[in-house]
Amino acid sequence: MGASDSKLVFKQGIFKLSEGTTIPADDPYWKGFWELPESAEDVFSLFSPTDVRRTRDTSLPNLESLILSLTSRLFALRNLPAFPDPELAPEREALNCIRVLTRILPYLHEADNLEAWEDKFFWGVRRKRKRDGQLKPVVLFDEAHLEDESRDEGGDDGEFEDAKPLAEELLDTLIDLLFFHGFTLPYNERTHSKVSYSIWSSGVGCNTPMSSSKELENNRTEVLKLLLAFASKSMYMPANVLPVKGVKAITYIVTCPDKQVVLSTLCSLLNSTLKYNPASWRLPYDHVVIGDPKQVYVATCLQFLLVLILYPIPEEGKGHPPKNYFRHFLGRLHRPQDFQFLVDGMTRILHQPLQATSSYLPGSQKPLRWAPEMIMLFWETIQCNKRFRSFIVDTDRGRDFVVLVLFYALEYRIDPTKQGIVRMCVFVLQTLSAEDNFGNGLNKKFERQETLPAAIKIDNFSGTYADFLISSIHTLITGSKGKLDAIYPALLAIINNIAAYLESLNSVTSLKLLQLFSSMSSPSFLLANENNHILLTSLLESMNAIIEHKYDKNPRFVLAILKNRKRFEALRSFTLESGQEEIERLSQLRKDSVDGSEHPNSPLRSPRNSSVDSMRSPVSARTPSLSNVPEEDGSFAIGDDDSDDEEHETQPTPSQSSPSNHNSRTPSVSSSVDDAVPLQLRGMSEKARGKMPVGQPSFSRVNSMTSMSSHTAAISTSAGGFTPSAQWIDSWLPSLPLHTILTLLSSIPNNTPPKTLPSTIDSSPPRIHLFEWSPLSLGWYESLLWSFIFSSEMAVQRGTSGIWNSTNIRLFKVEKEAAKGPSLMKPMGAVDAVGSNLVQRIGSLTVRGGAEAPKPATGAVRDV
Repeated sequence: MGASDSKLVFKQGIFKLSEGTTIPADDPYWKGFWELPESAEDVFSLFSPTDVRRTRDTSLPNLESLILSLTSRLFALRNLPAFPDPELAPEREALNCIRVLTRILPYLHEADNLEAWEDKFFWGVRRKRKRDGQLKPVVLFDEAHLEDESRDEGGDDGEFEDAKPLAEELLDTLIDLLFFHGFTLPYNERTHSKVSYSIWSSGVGCNTPMSSSKELENNRTEVLKLLLAFASKSMYMPANVLPVKGVKAITYIVTCPDKQVVLSTLCSLLNSTLKYNPASWRLPYDHVVIGDPKQVYVATCLQFLLVLILYPIPEEGKGHPPKNYFRHFLGRLHRPQDFQFLVDGMTRILHQPLQATSSYLPGSQKPLRWAPEMIMLFWETIQCNKRFRSFIVDTDRGRDFVVLVLFYALEYRIDPTKQGIVRMCVFVLQTLSAEDNFGNGLNKKFERQETLPAAIKIDNFSGTYADFLISSIHTLITGSKGKLDAIYPALLAIINNIAAYLESLNSVTSLKLLQLFSSMSSPSFLLANENNHILLTSLLESMNAIIEHKYDKNPRFVLAILKNRKRFEALRSFTLESGQEEIERLSQLRKDSVDGSEHPNSPLRSPRNSSVDSMRSPVSARTPSLSNVPEEDGSFAIGDDDSDDEEHETQPTPSQSSPSNHNSRTPSVSSSVDDAVPLQLRGMSEKARGKMPVGQPSFSRVNSMTSMSSHTAAISTSAGGFTPSAQWIDSWLPSLPLHTILTLLSSIPNNTPPKTLPSTIDSSPPRIHLFEWSPLSLGWYESLLWSFIFSSEMAVQRGTSGIWNSTNIRLFKVEKEAAKGPSLMKPMGAVDAVGSNLVQRIGSLTVRGGAEAPKPATGAVRDV
């Protein structure tokens, strides 16, 4: 039978599934599903979403029989001694079983009305034919419904035995197939067992490299995709439900008690991901070529690894939940050579776009599509492995990762499709900043900053890593157009955590800290939201820590404080009336402006690459009354309505807004989850941290769901309905931490700071600002991961097909993107002929948050 004939017969067989006639279980018809398809493309193109849904909704018994026949054939092949013999037990049959199951499962997950059926069918108790019966060639499959037939007919129970649930057996079989000689491992004539839990690649846990091939890696990819499809039940739950309810398939895998299976799987996925070296073969502009099998294999390994180690096992109210052994053993790594292997692999992937400055071809180097997932792996590792965290923080490696993470945060800060990545980067930095040695290490001079890409480089920069970090945080706050207001507390917490260790801050950094203070102490900011004063408090605490602990090491910062004394003095006497008068005065100035130019005292509008010589003092107060201190007319009013209005405007396409044309990678969850980032905790002193319960790491994600009330971020950014009052101001103004700065100002009347800290100022212990995970913030985190997986797979399939395309995803919203103009990815006009051969067609992707009723996921994703 030719290829076209087999496709026709396969398509006819698919139509037969939904014709309304129940097909007998022993009908030879079922063989066509593993014998006819020639490739994965055949399965996904011929077995359309409409076909799957029609069968599911009109002929569920036939769909049951199809699943049972596929799984039984797969189990039989796995147990056949000859597998994968091309004649007796061809691997193509196993692959086709895997492909059809991968095609079907998402459409079962999306159907809410089938949840009870799915639970019973896949996870219920069953009886199955014994293995001897399975190997008989006349038996096509033997599953749960045969149990009823045998009982009704009084058949011989000797042919049947109790069996684990279908889902458990399928997951066990798939894990075995990942380590099957001749299928996913090279042939080994010296071993008697076809399944050998050997690590695929050298690295962690293995020093001896194993031979591999494109075919073996492709087979692993197919198995891993089915495992991801099983785990993708996550995509069909709301973000606030997912961490509480969990996914049975993932729970079953991560609680596997077999240590060898867990370690072999963990190390194989880890090593396959981190051994990849793009520089060994990459060509310029290779990022426009979609679907390279090697890259797909590496990305799939990384994504499945993250699904396992990130997963929080939900509690059932019966004591402590089971342990996630994948996360547990990742946290138990301790050998320096293993840590170095992790660092080298992560750095190699994340550093790729930073090499653009050494390329003669502009835009020839782009971030690898799984760079965000690599940042997530780094974050997971430093959270669950204290030794690895110390390995990073206590050496130059910590500063290297600061630069790498800042690159992605700054590169994506105004891209609406990448806000989830930016948020994650900020929390990575906060995690690092909670370590004492991190702040000390930032005092090292930052050499060769001029070699960095334009997105992160600061012109005429001269300073330490601390200067670079604070300047970058300033850019994220002032240059994000309000899109990152949910993580302003985290950005300020980073400064707070390192403040007590900072030395030799330069003039520009000191100025930027004072710019932040000027804007955050302005009436328009303080009166815009009932919680904005908390941000001001956090910034003041940072300034206090620098003065109290490193006064003599930061003369430029102290001088900047002295030059702005009237702003600090005026803040103490702030009233509702004076604040409203200042807001009205500025509003009138804007109306009276003829040319519409910017306010002269608006350095916060300055671009990142402005010359340091052009920076000016932010304020020029006349009297110690805040209404008479010119307010910063800055572009970043945290909590202002401007940002809300901006969200409803049509976003320009990348080709219109920026020369950087990144692929959209991250879908966004509903608006109620957009700000569901980890909650900020009050600063804790070292003494208080020492009193925390033994065995409770600072950044561990425990499985406890007791924080159900913590469903919103500590800082609310919606000003809707808030009306400031004098009583409200009196509730927080007296408690602002101004004592240290006002005492300093009163002891230095002539703006000439002494060399030592005045004796009237007492030093308080350094305070560490941590964060905690709530169920909703975990839902945000998991939605971020699954959005990476979804959009990555859509990009590989060029938007025309895919495992989850056209399904009713609930974890995030998927919508179509506006048509773009000509580009290298989609050439037009005279270059069409050449461009069509050079560039493969890709689907347009973007995501947007929203809690509306789910729609088929056929377009692009926007951000979390």
